Parts: sequence; structure tokens; C-alpha cells
Amino acid sequence: MGGEDPVKRPLGARPVGGGQVQFRAWAPRARQLAVRLDGGREQEMREAGGGVWEARVEARPGQDYWLVLDGRPLPDPCSRWQPDGLRGPSRVVDGTPPRPLERPPALEELVIYELHVGTFSPQGTFAGAIPHLRGLAELGVGAIELMPVAEFPGRRGWGYDGVYLSAAQSSYGGPEGLRELVQAAHEVGLAVILDVVYNHVGASGVAALEAFGPYFTDAHETPWGRAIDYQCAAVREWVCQSAEQWIAGFGIDGLRLDAIHAIADPSEEHIVAELARRVHAARPGTLVIGETGMADPDDHGGWACDAVWDDRFHHALRVLLTGERDGYYRPFGRVGQLADAFARRPARRFVAYGQNHDQVGNRALGDRMPPPARPLAAFCTLLSPFVPLLFMGEEYGETAPFQFFCDHIDPEIAQATREGRRQEFAGFESFGSQELPDPQDPATFARSRLTRRGDGAVAALYRELLARRREIDPGGAGEIAFDEDRRWLRVRRGRLELVMNFSQRELDLACDGGELRLSTSPASRHTPPVLRLAPLSGALLEAA
Repeated sequence: MGGEDPVKRPLGARPVGGGQVQFRAWAPRARQLAVRLDGGREQEMREAGGGVWEARVEARPGQDYWLVLDGRPLPDPCSRWQPDGLRGPSRVVDGTPPRPLERPPALEELVIYELHVGTFSPQGTFAGAIPHLRGLAELGVGAIELMPVAEFPGRRGWGYDGVYLSAAQSSYGGPEGLRELVQAAHEVGLAVILDVVYNHVGASGVAALEAFGPYFTDAHETPWGRAIDYQCAAVREWVCQSAEQWIAGFGIDGLRLDAIHAIADPSEEHIVAELARRVHAARPGTLVIGETGMADPDDHGGWACDAVWDDRFHHALRVLLTGERDGYYRPFGRVGQLADAFARRPARRFVAYGQNHDQVGNRALGDRMPPPARPLAAFCTLLSPFVPLLFMGEEYGETAPFQFFCDHIDPEIAQATREGRRQEFAGFESFGSQELPDPQDPATFARSRLTRRGDGAVAALYRELLARRREIDPGGAGEIAFDEDRRWLRVRRGRLELVMNFSQRELDLACDGGELRLSTSPASRHTPPVLRLAPLSGALLEAA
């Protein structure tokens, strides 16, 4: 390997042929490091420089192993499979990635469908999701987005407390189950985007990782756990190789980077920018989408991504539809704020949503958008100039909530999670008198499974909106007009115009003729030169 930096070599366990596996680990704190295979056989690893240890061992895919650090057996920080969970051995993984999509969707054509593997089907597995993929493709969805699947504590959870960044969750079906899901999605023309968390790891794994080396920094914090130290070259490599392996090893078509606004990195190249660069190099056309919350993408490497989640559109829309002003909704409530959100450029680089896992599940009771608000929310989202994202079940009016649930294996972390939820909602007056569901209770998880029961009218509206979306030329919003007092908003999209009534009363608006292509309410009427809009409704007009 000549003068290659040992830190840049592939980390983890990788079959190299001839009945051998190359093991490599970054462990600058180790005095001795060995590989222990199932059956108890051990082989010492040698120092290769830069804190990296390596050994080529007679082993096979499917074989379990531990890394024995100064006599202490631990999972591999770069594990690709934890068949018995966080505290069990790692397993050697091999396999052929699924065939790529014949035609990956371009951003301006994309409709994303976010789902949680554990609650999307009765089985709660990768395999359980497969029978539902064709229906999503026929509806007009272009990509499914999986909430995080990196190995997390226990058997049920949202996935944002994952520890082993490159290991597909064992309770979902492990790496082979994920490959089969990706293959099935590709066969019906769906891309697969994977939500990955590189701002922190779950607290249950901090001690095990820290035994190997300084993965974390005390210079700053995240709201969810210790911050990852991106000024350390080996730690950057750990994360970038994780991202690359999801693309190269599993055929994933895109990554959604969770909460990049919580990643502090003063390096010359922000870790988000490096990761995006390397993922794009690993397979051109792969999407990288960053979640920025309300932060400026410029400050966090966000514009190195192909698109960003930005909560401004959602918050403005939610408050207009529901009147909620608690917590972080307090600054919103003006029609002009949604008008400003519609005007954002470049439109194809923003993901818009009326519902997502955060904005449903991080409510105290996990309740979905109120039924009266759903049609107009869908109208605004699906006919917006942005990349629309649907949250599982909203397309037919799912009745089950999506609550916050977890299965922490450490009692003190479980209790801290309960307390954290109570504190989180202390600022929400509307939830002050209600008892929060216990996130550790299996019943909380069970309540959050999709029932597949909903509202036929909602389902029909989503089908029509998605069909109409395909008729709109890509590009940003044109002329925008609004009336703050009467609470209406008009947005031009080529020859089409979106007209929205956010008030609780019927409105008559002047229009120049043309054709009413769609209305979210049967009570709305178009009799030129007047468009009569029902309360909380939208209409799509085409110019004469």
C-alpha cells in the first residue's frame, strides 16, 4: 500500500477472498488489540500507524467476532451487523449490492415518502415493507425515505440513537433484509433514501466507542448526546466510510443527513461538504439531502448537499391551518410568512412537507394533522415548487398516531428519556394537562403502527394532486399575492395558479376566467369573474 495513510484504508471487517477477512480498526487507546472469532480463536492485530490496527484472518462471511481491546471484548466500531444487538458480537458481512435503478429520478421530478420500518407493516421489518412498494410507485411516489436503521438500542425505536453507523438494524432483518428491500424498490422504479445520523450517537454506545479512541469532543454539545469530534481525521473517516458503504454496499440512492445544524466543525472543509463530495464520487447521481431545521444552510455545509429540509414552509403552513402558537410555532401565523416560503430559491433544492416524523411524532401525543386541515395541507405541499415529502399514511388519512417510542437497554437512559420528554413539552400550554405516553412502554410503539384505515376522500385527493403535479412545469413560483386580513394566498406556477383560503369563512376572489382544474372542497365554486373558496380550501386554476 506504499505511503497510503493507514487511516484512509477501509475500516471494519472485509472479506478479501481465499477464505480470509481483513480486519482493521482505529484504536489509538489500545495497548493490545486482537480479533476473537466464534469458537474462541484469537489473532493479534498489529499497529499500522495513525492509531490503526490490522490483521488478515482466516474467517468467512456470517462469522461472529469481537475486537479484544486490552483483554476486553467489544463490538467493532465499524461493525456492519450486530445480530444480537448493541452489546453482542459483530458479524462479518459480504454480499452483492442490488441492481441500480435504470433511471434515478431527478430532484425536480421527485416525490419522497418517509416511512418508519418498524411501524410501516405488521411485521415491522424490511421484508414487511416490500408488499406495499408497488402501490406507492403507482401513486406517483419516486423515492421512499427510511428513518434511520443504524443499529440502535433494543428492538423498537425511531433510530436517531443509533450507535453502529454502518450496521443495518438487527430487529428489522439486518443487512440482507435491507438489500432485499432496496432490490424490491428498484424493481418497481422507486429510489431508496436512507436517513443517517452523524451529529451524535446513542448514549448506550458512547463508552464502548470511547474505549477505542477519542470519538467525541467536549468543546460543544448537541441536544441529544455527545458531539462527534470532526477535527479528528480518523473520526471523519469513520463517518465518511459509513456513508460510502450505504451507497456502494447496499445500493442506497440517497442519504438524508439528520440535523446538520447540530454539527459543529471548524475544519477548512466542513464534514457535511466532505461527506457529500465523497458520496457523489462513490456513485454520481446519488442524492445528499441535509436537514437544517431553521438554520442557514450556508453555516453548516448545507449547500454542498443537493437539497435541504427547511422547517420554514412547514411551520408557516401548520400555524395558518391550525392556529397553534405553542413552543417553536410562536413566531408564525402570518400569511406573508408562507408567501415568503413559497418564494425561496432555488426551489428544487428545498424539501417541503405538511407532515413528517418530527412534526407528528414530536408532538406530545403523536397526533397527525387535524382532518379539516389535511386537504389544504396536501394541496400546498404537493403543488408547491419544492420537492414534496409525504409521511407514511398521510396519503390516505391514517388514523393511528405516530408517538415517540424507544427500547433503551440502560435503565438510567430510559428514565432520562422520559424526563426529557416531560421537559420538552413544558413550553406547550396545550399539552400541559395531558399525560405523555411512556416511550419505553411497548403499547406506545403498538399504537403507532399503521392501521391502513383512513378516508377515501383523502386518498382520492392525493391521487389527483399527484397527477396534477406531473402537469406543472418544474421551476420556482412566479407571481405571489396575498391578503393578510382576509387570509388568502395566490401563487403562480406557469399557466397554473394556486389559490388558497386559510380563513374559517367562505371567500369570494376575483379571477380572470380560465378553468378550475382542481378544488380541495366540493363547496368551492368557479363562476368567472368570481372564485368562491370554501373555508380552509385550495383551488388550482389554469389561465384561459
